[in-house]
Parts: sequence; C-alpha cells; structure tokens
Amino acid sequence: MNQDYIKPDNWSIIEEGFDVERVKSSESLFSIGNGAMGQRANFEETYSGPTFQGSYIAGVYYPDKTRVGWWKNGYPEYFAKVLNAPNWIGIDVKVNGEKLDLYRCKSVTNFRRELNMKEGWYQRTFNAVLLNDVEVSVKSTRFLSLDLDEVGAIQYEVTPVNQEAEIVFTPYLDAGITNEDTNWDDKFWDTYDLSHKGNSAQILSKTMKTEFHACTGMLNQVFVEGEQIDIYPKVETNSVYVKLNYSVEVPKGTKASLVKFGGYTVSLNHKKEDLASASKTVLKQASEAGFDALLDLQKKAWSKIWEMADITIEGDVKAQQGIRFNIFQLNQTYLGKDARLNIGPKGFTGEKYGGSTYWDTEAYCIPFYMATKDQLVARNLLTYRYHHLEKAIENAEKLGFKNGAALYPMVTMNGEECHNEWEITFEEIHRNGAMTFAIYNYVRYTGDYSYVPEKGLEVMIAIARFWHQRATFSTDKNKYVILGVTGPNEYENNINNNWYTNYLAKWCIEYCVENINKVKKEYSNDYSRITKKTNLDQEEINAMLEVAEKMYFPYSEKHQVYLQQDGFLDKELITVADLDTSQRPINQKWSWDRILRSPYIKQADTLQGFYMFEDQFTKEELERHFDFYEPFTVHESSLSPCVHSIQAATLDRMDQAYTFYLRTSRLDLDDYNKEVEEGLHITSMAGTWMSIVEGFGGLRIKNDRLSFTPKIPKEWKGYSFNVNFRNQILKVNVSQQGTSFNLEGDKDLVIYVDGKEFNISPNSLITV
Repeated sequence: MNQDYIKPDNWSIIEEGFDVERVKSSESLFSIGNGAMGQRANFEETYSGPTFQGSYIAGVYYPDKTRVGWWKNGYPEYFAKVLNAPNWIGIDVKVNGEKLDLYRCKSVTNFRRELNMKEGWYQRTFNAVLLNDVEVSVKSTRFLSLDLDEVGAIQYEVTPVNQEAEIVFTPYLDAGITNEDTNWDDKFWDTYDLSHKGNSAQILSKTMKTEFHACTGMLNQVFVEGEQIDIYPKVETNSVYVKLNYSVEVPKGTKASLVKFGGYTVSLNHKKEDLASASKTVLKQASEAGFDALLDLQKKAWSKIWEMADITIEGDVKAQQGIRFNIFQLNQTYLGKDARLNIGPKGFTGEKYGGSTYWDTEAYCIPFYMATKDQLVARNLLTYRYHHLEKAIENAEKLGFKNGAALYPMVTMNGEECHNEWEITFEEIHRNGAMTFAIYNYVRYTGDYSYVPEKGLEVMIAIARFWHQRATFSTDKNKYVILGVTGPNEYENNINNNWYTNYLAKWCIEYCVENINKVKKEYSNDYSRITKKTNLDQEEINAMLEVAEKMYFPYSEKHQVYLQQDGFLDKELITVADLDTSQRPINQKWSWDRILRSPYIKQADTLQGFYMFEDQFTKEELERHFDFYEPFTVHESSLSPCVHSIQAATLDRMDQAYTFYLRTSRLDLDDYNKEVEEGLHITSMAGTWMSIVEGFGGLRIKNDRLSFTPKIPKEWKGYSFNVNFRNQILKVNVSQQGTSFNLEGDKDLVIYVDGKEFNISPNSLITV
C-alpha cells in the first residue's frame, strides 16, 4: 500500500493529525528551499522522537573518504557528501518551566501543516497539553526568501489556552551537527568563532578538507499581541552553540510570538573575513523590512515563477497537486542564477546519493529549464559541464584512456568522480552520452548554435574519443563491441553490448563529426583554435567514424527487437505481472545476486534510447519494443515512470500513460518506493513535467519548429502549459474539445499540430 495521508489540494500540501510514524516522511515532503539553501521540515522546538534533521547550503560539500573492502585502481578517493549545515531554525520553548516536545506531550490536537506552493511558505498549527497540564495553541510560519536568498524567516506564536503562563523562547544556533550517512563518523565542520550582541548572534564554521567557510546567523524580535517589546535576552554559549533566552509572562488567551531571521553567508559569495558582517547586514535588512513585508515579497516572487512554469489540470485534484509539487520543488532547488551550481537528485531534502550532479540533469532537467525559464539557465547548466572538461579527461586517464578522451563522472561536485560503487563508477558509462545529447537538445530547442563553437564542440570531441577508445573490435562479429558495462537498468551489471550504450556511442561520434564539419565551414577561427587545442586530425576522425559505422547491436529475429544486452534472452523471462506482490520492491526484498540474474528492469533502458532518438525509429518499432520490455520493468527508479508515460501517450495508450503520469507525479507524495523519509526525488520531477508537455501535449521539435500532437486523459476536463520557445512564450490549452494556442511575442510563429502547419500571430489565439 502507498501512503495516503496528504490531503488533495490544488495549491497546497496538507497534513492533518499528528502521527509520530509520519514525522520523517513529512520532514521530506514539506521541505523548503530557495536555490541557495534549503531545509527539511524539522520542528523548530525540541522533538525527542525519531527525526532526520537537515539544513543544506548550495555548493557546500565534504569529501568523505571512500569506504570499500577491496580497493581497485581508478577508484574515487572520496564520496562527496551534501553537508548537513549548522542549524539556525531551532527555537526551544518552555511553558511554566516545562519543555514543549510533541513526542512527550499528554495530547496533541488540531495538528495541521501546510506547504503553500503558490506563495512559497510552510506553516504548522497545533494544540498541545504539556506534562504540567498547561495547554498551548501554537502557530509557526516559515519561508526561505527568494529576494534575500541568504535569509530565512520564522514567526513562532504561542498562546496559553487554559491558564496564564511564563513562556520562554530560546532561539539558538547549533554548529555541532552531524550527517546521517557519514562513512567514518568524521567531523565535517570546525567551528572557530562565535559572537552575540543584543538580539543577534553569529557562528563562523568551516568544512574540514574543502575549507568552505560559512557564517550562520540569527536576529530575533519578540511580540505580545502583535506589539514588539524591547527585551534583553539571557545568553548561553559553548564552543558550538549560542542560545538567547527570552522570557515573557502572558495572560490566558494572549499570544506571544518570536520572529527569527536566520540563514547563511558563505565564502562562495563573500570574502572569508567579511562573512560575519555580511550576515549582520542582510539580517538587519530583513528585520527592518519585517516578517510580513518579506512574506509579501515572497508571494510576489513565487507568483512570477508560476506565471511561466505553472501547469493547470482541470477535473483531477490529485494530478494537479502532483505536478505543482514537482514544479515547486524544482524551483526551490535550482533557479539558474549561479552557473557554479547544479541540480542534486535529493535537492535540499536529504543526504542520499551524496554528490550534487548526476546525468539526470542533462537527460531530464534541461528540457524543463529551457521551456520554463530564459535559455540562459539551460546554457548555464551546459557551461557547468564545460568547466569540468579537464577533470573529465583526468577521470578517463585514471581508467587508462588517453589523448584527451573524457569520461564525465557518474556523480560529482567539482568534476571529479565521487561515486563509490564500482559497477556504477566504472561501468555506467552511458552517462557520457547524455552530455552530448544535452548540447544537441539545447541547440535544436533554442536555435542558439553559438554554444557549439564556443564550448560545446570541445566537450563532444573528448566524449567521441572516449567512445572510440572504449569500443573493442570483435573479429568474430566483424563489428565493434562495448564490453563490461551497466546500462540505465542498474539491475544488470558487467554485461556486454548494452544496446542503449552502443547506440549512444555511435550517435555521439556521428553528431560530433557533423558538428566538426559545420564549425570548420562556418566558424573557421573557432575551428582552428579547437583543432589546435585538441590535436584533432582527419585520420582520427576517420577512425572514430569507422567505430560508429561498424557498431554492433544485439538483435532478436524471433522477437523482432533490439536486445537490452547480449545475454538478455538467457534469463528466465517471467513478467512483473507474474511476480508475487509480496516480493516488491525487489531491491528491498531480494539479494543482489538474485536481482542480477532476473529479467527485471529498474527503469527505461532500451526504451530510454527510443525516447531520446524517437525520430530514428518507426512507431511500429517503438510499439514492439515497448510491448517487449515494459512487462519486465519494475519501475524502481524514480526516472522510470515518466519515460514510459511519454511513450504510452505516443502509442495512444492513454490509460497506461495516465497511470504512469500519476506514479511519476505522486512518487514522493504517495511514497511509491517506500523511501520518502530519506528525501525527495528532485531530478525525476522534471520527468513529470515532460510527461505532460512531451507525453500528453506531444511537444517535439520538427524541422526547427515546435510540433504538437495533443492528447488528453479521460480523467481530465482540460490542461494547460506554457513554453518559452526562442524568446517567445506560447500558451497551450488542451481540452476534450480541442487545443488552443496563444502567442506572447513580437513575431509570427509557425507550429505543427498533428502534422499540419499553422501560423500564429503575436497576441492572437488559434484553436485547432
């Protein structure tokens, strides 16, 4: 059974009723972020029950030394940790000397929490009877400012219900934190300075090894019935925390509140010696504006994001809630302001998966950011990889490749490989192809070819060299083969000739050579610079092309399908439908040995290739491959349902497409994979957007133009989405009756709908 406690709502994530079993899951689901920092939805007050405390700063990491039983040459030295940062949200609360702790209260009633996605704030309300029989009503509201992205704000309100009370608020900063997933129980932070003055405090810490410096700061205000009172705190400190105690006597039914502004200034953006003063300045700015004014700015900032990014769905609240949750979390994680940052698979919601960047960014996230933001954001994501090219070449050298061949890492923070499972680090090399595919995708979508001669071609050449060297000539087959790999289906390791990997290798080489010829012809200065820098000559180009032309693809005449890998038909081919449900998910029930021998597919593998290179296959071929592989797919990767949803829609199987859409959009809300307490699946959320826009909307680029084949699930009355295509915004509205297009721009746009050509003029509406 999936979890089902989140209330259906168009714009909010809502939980009602307090249940200790749900606390960790909700900490993930109600997470907040602003692109520069983020945090799990931990309680501000003390909570002595099971909890997973987490605050994170974008770009700050720690190289936790790899822990393996048997060292192999080329192994990554470390596993990069997304670091749990010093905690600034804490506010201990005592009422008549008794600590407020929901785990230990006599009763907790009217518990409700809401993550308002439309306006970008998180709120919790409840009544609690403490062990000393005092009943309090509590309301806590918090947000991380998009305008002042080094600041978060909390308004914490307590009203004694059944008697007068002395309420002591103790806001604190705590740098003595740990990571849940440390390999060696290392200490990650070194706290070296701590100061406080009046209502504010600062802690200066630096990460061990990586030397990121951060100042964690707070500034507090106290109110009774909405009137600010001047009160001097009692201070407690030790080497890693500072606590400010504010005591107020309030009559029964009177509201006392603490407003706390807090957050981080980091050495990524300031000089080390200026961190404390930068923290004081930005917190002062926030407090002078005040909580309400800052919240108003927050609402305006989110309104602007939603104007472009929103997808509306009529007649299906759960589907609507699902897509907005996905779009909201993507924007909380990455806003495209800083080319040094990328999109971590857990964002700011947990520590699993360590490093910040996987191939998910290139394969899944770039389309979302291209269509819902300025194209510069997608260019920044490509540039991030260009800046890591030297490191990718070093990564390949460690594995024995030469002459400037590059292998991009499976997981990275700074361009170095930091994933420490050998079958993934050494074998899941298809990730390399996603880098080239992203450049191709960007160029065809934006029409901005300038990226290729400026930066992209160097990346493509280094990747083509890798594929050229990684392939082996088989005299038996008279073809080039690629041995010892793991495809996108991580439930098969060390297999030969994964069809998707081989196809991608061939395509990468051919696309690279096509672009070498184009740059040679049209950008001769860049061509001279690049060939000089890379020592590329025609002989090497010819040798690469030979590998592409003679690439081997395993194929079954019997089934008329490309085989996922050489040995796929040797397996016991029992479909998922015939697998006892008590055995699912197999990654939590079976031994790894049993999984590897099974036919079960974690996520789209051969079908990933059919998704990316759809134009190169017929619909009949897609159908044959979909019917062969989907029945063996357990969808135990968050990246799986979206690709299958798009392909089911392409094949007019709308019931199946809709089922997969719900699964991808509500993967975390309904906890399909029974792991949401570890954090959300951020990068797969871009796949949810693709399920609607590319799946149901049928968006493709054909002949340099937008093309649509709109379809609608029977469960919906209508849906709409916006697409920023080459700096003009196209609004698409699909209903059961037809599809309308509205263009915001300054020149005509020609589009295809169901293969027919239509011309749309600016600020006019056409209905098909």
